[in-house]
Amino acid sequence: MSRASIPAAYFDQLYRERPDPWDLAGSDYEAAKYAATLDALPARRFARGLEVGCSIGTLSALLAPRCGEFLGIDHAEAPLAEARRRCPRGVFHHMAAPGEWPEGRFDLIMLSEMLYYLGFADLDALARRCQDSLAPGGVVLLVNWRGENDGTMSGDAATLSFLAALPAHWPARNLALGPRYRMDIAEAG
Repeated sequence: MSRASIPAAYFDQLYRERPDPWDLAGSDYEAAKYAATLDALPARRFARGLEVGCSIGTLSALLAPRCGEFLGIDHAEAPLAEARRRCPRGVFHHMAAPGEWPEGRFDLIMLSEMLYYLGFADLDALARRCQDSLAPGGVVLLVNWRGENDGTMSGDAATLSFLAALPAHWPARNLALGPRYRMDIAEAG
């Protein structure tokens, strides 16, 4: 079954209605998930990190200190001003991944709560983008909500589809599989 990605206009409308549509800055759930996300990262400093779907920069502000350079991109323009305010060490661009993608190599690519907004073709394209831009020894960390969502598929289906599109020689493993979210990591071989 072919599913299309959620269009950018959907996210623009969400941010017009509420500057923080998912309560990323105020939710105890998000704070606990962010702490678990940071704990899941390999214990090292990353030369260059990328967060796809950075929204208002709540996770970005926590990831950037672990990176020499940090770049956040989002499908919607509206949240990027807040992301820049929250995370002055980062650079933020309006880009609709996977069609648009930053140049260069990254040793950390963060995909948090965004895969299930993509259709199958875009999940495959995003996996190719990650493959082409992940530095040797780099990691792709995925965090996805497991409950009902407003995307095209479940977080589980999106995660498994994305991981299946990565190169077979990239080890991938599940780090957490709870009732609310799952966390998975893939490493460039």
